[in-house]
Amino acid sequence: MASHSLHSILSSLISTSLIVLILSLIPSSLSSLVDHYIVFMDPTAMPKAYSAPHHWHSATLSALSQTTSANNNLASSKLIYSYSHVIDGFSATLTPTELDALQNSPGYIYSIKDLPVKHDTTHSTQFLGLTASSGAWEASNYGEGMIIGLVDSGLWPESQSYYDHGMGPVPAKWRGECEKGTQFNASLCNNKLIGARAFPRGLIARNITVEMNSTRDTEGHGTHTSSTAAGNFVDDASFFGYAPGTVKGVAPKAHVAMYKALFDEGAFTSDIIAAIDRALGDGVDVLSMSLGLDGVALYEDPMALATFAAVEKNVFVATSAGNEGPFLGSLHNGIPWVLTVAAGAMDRQFGAEVKLGGSGMSVFGSSLYPGSYSPAEAPIVFMGDCLNATKIGKFAAGKIVVCQERNDTLRDQMANVQNSTAIGGVFITNTTSSPDIEFYIQSPFPAIFMTLTDGETVKKYVKSNTEPKASLQFRVTNLNKSPAPTVTSYSSRGPSPSCPFVLKPDIMGPGSLILAAWPSNVEAAEVNSKPVYSNFNLLSGTSMSCPHLAGVGALIKKAHPDWSPAAIRSAMMTTADSLDLSGQPIKDSGYGNRPATGLAIGAGQVNPNKAMDPGLVYDATTVDYVNLLCAMNFTAKQIQVITRSSTTNCSSPSLDLNYPSFIALFKANSSSSSSHANQVLEFSRTVTNVGEDVSIYTATITPLEGLVVSVVPEKLEFKSKGEKLSFKLVIESDNTGKSRQFLASGYLRWKEDGGGSHVVQSPIVATNIAFDSLSSSSRN
Repeated sequence: MASHSLHSILSSLISTSLIVLILSLIPSSLSSLVDHYIVFMDPTAMPKAYSAPHHWHSATLSALSQTTSANNNLASSKLIYSYSHVIDGFSATLTPTELDALQNSPGYIYSIKDLPVKHDTTHSTQFLGLTASSGAWEASNYGEGMIIGLVDSGLWPESQSYYDHGMGPVPAKWRGECEKGTQFNASLCNNKLIGARAFPRGLIARNITVEMNSTRDTEGHGTHTSSTAAGNFVDDASFFGYAPGTVKGVAPKAHVAMYKALFDEGAFTSDIIAAIDRALGDGVDVLSMSLGLDGVALYEDPMALATFAAVEKNVFVATSAGNEGPFLGSLHNGIPWVLTVAAGAMDRQFGAEVKLGGSGMSVFGSSLYPGSYSPAEAPIVFMGDCLNATKIGKFAAGKIVVCQERNDTLRDQMANVQNSTAIGGVFITNTTSSPDIEFYIQSPFPAIFMTLTDGETVKKYVKSNTEPKASLQFRVTNLNKSPAPTVTSYSSRGPSPSCPFVLKPDIMGPGSLILAAWPSNVEAAEVNSKPVYSNFNLLSGTSMSCPHLAGVGALIKKAHPDWSPAAIRSAMMTTADSLDLSGQPIKDSGYGNRPATGLAIGAGQVNPNKAMDPGLVYDATTVDYVNLLCAMNFTAKQIQVITRSSTTNCSSPSLDLNYPSFIALFKANSSSSSSHANQVLEFSRTVTNVGEDVSIYTATITPLEGLVVSVVPEKLEFKSKGEKLSFKLVIESDNTGKSRQFLASGYLRWKEDGGGSHVVQSPIVATNIAFDSLSSSSRN
């Protein structure tokens, strides 16, 4: 009896425990089903009872709560943002049941998930040829009156780059404001920094605590990019003595408006869209966005959706290509209506000198060591590959250690030397010929990185002296390094997975070790495992090249206020430099310094001064972009979420966008195929004369191996400014007996006759390499 009672009690307790356990698991398991969405709505379906879309969106979500009341206690619908300028719709937190119900709501078109976003992280203006006496700065008065909006991580308003000396008044059209927030108030704004807003709701909707809920920058990225685009002149700037001089933005008299959507805690598309939405409402002239998403189609890419509206409002948009190079097809932001920017390296080199005692010789190496160091001579010793930590610890005390890299061992060598009592390291490495060296030279201990040739000089000295000594001198900045410019290894390459029919990237700008403003309380470097701070920092990436082009866009827009975003883009591209400073084709450091193709550099290195007067431009309208989307077999709904128009005219679909570049995607010819017919691709273009009233241009084409390229007509004769003339470019591939892959790159140049100065240049890329594409169409 007692045993039976005990069994009953235990059974009851176990059952109760299981029920409690199951009940405790239900909320967490169901709450994990909650997700966050961008929802597109048809504004024509909004009842007249609602005075604004925000009220309609709120009512739509409230109606969902009533129809899905069974789930009200688990996860209710929650409006994150209501958008009004860039898309018709809102972002919200929804359960699967609510999402299903929403799809039956009046006006519902489409929804996509709210995805995480990543950013793409002095001398550069001089390198671009910007000077006070002539050219783009003179023609645009340094971009005076232009408003550059940046969607980024905020900024550090106390930086001298945002002082407003020499600035004009805030433009009368400006509708923005400086919002109060954590450690930020409106008094921090002035005639330079005229707008500051933060957009954290996408994070807050996920129950993420945002520590710095304001436009103040806590990571440095936004401070760096915004001052690169439009920072004011600041004398005596440097990174711990490297790159000394006067730092300034590309458009130093332009105004800055920051839209913070990148936080330490993360970034989501709902916040990015909200930031762009507000920027357009505030009245920016240029948008700079050093961020992007990978692996999304155009109709699901918030950058594509929001920037289409920007183009409609005549706002020029610059975006970064990404830092996933040198792999082909790694590019993001391959959006036909924006400028996509690759990253290049300049002719500047940072480093230190090894002075070989008693020999009178000094050998240069790369370095950005920011700490202090005694210039006194010390013993120098060669220790081979430096992989024996015990040996280094025993023999390196108080000495300069020379290491020879072997089989990608540089990181291990550095760790062994740093952890020893050596006073410095000299590393002989192949890596110095690659942009990857940038990620080593900001060493936290005294380290110098040398080429094999220079390193051999040091080794020979050490081995030929019984008591060799040397001294190290850091903080050396050298100019006129060759070759320059080069495209960096990390810069993402085309073609664009989301739109391979338009050649991307468009252009290249300085992106390697760019000096710009930095928050004074954010770590700029490290010395002996301790953080050090600076008001300026050297950063690399397409994040740095993008704001350079945004600044150039502001200069052109100031000088030519009637030009469309497409015309501004064309002016940059057709005047870009395809040759380096030595007159040779720009090199690709990701492929052994071979000549770079259009998939790496687009049209080439931006030349702001030439871009002010391009002669001819390739213009495009939103109708042209819609025709492209139609030809890409987008559905009516997919086009509608981009254009915000319920009526789509696909009567003239065309993959042949009027663009200042060409990409010919040929079909691969299988070796087993019986077909040996040549493939012919034809492109139609229209150019507008923005130069002299009467002018004649003659076409020339650089040879493309294995291809026959022709232009009809070969001459364009303009009788007036603003006149439009059309031509065809025909590319024929000789497939006879060929099954190999090919990638050819060249240029079409329209040269002005009669002593005219204009040369209108467009890159051509032709290939039969099959790339992964997010588009369902193909060119026939």
